[in-house]
Amino acid sequence: MRSSVSWLFAFPAGTMLGMNTADLLSAIDSEIARLQEARALLAGTGSSIAKRGRPAKYTMSAEGRARIAAAQRARWAKQKKAANKAA
Repeated sequence: MRSSVSWLFAFPAGTMLGMNTADLLSAIDSEIARLQEARALLAGTGSSIAKRGRPAKYTMSAEGRARIAAAQRARWAKQKKAANKAA
């Protein structure tokens, strides 16, 4: 098991000497974020940053396509009827 101060040795030598508390906390937070992202990538649960590629394609049933086609034909008929009345 690692000691509770072993993370101090993960930083290059001399970087801890001139750091104030805020800088040290910032460095720790950025290291935690980097490690969490690496863990997520290795575990396969990657964040939205890690996801790439095309979104999944969805299939539509024949009945759904038929309903959409019928609705579009009705809209076209309504437009055609309005255009014939105006002319």
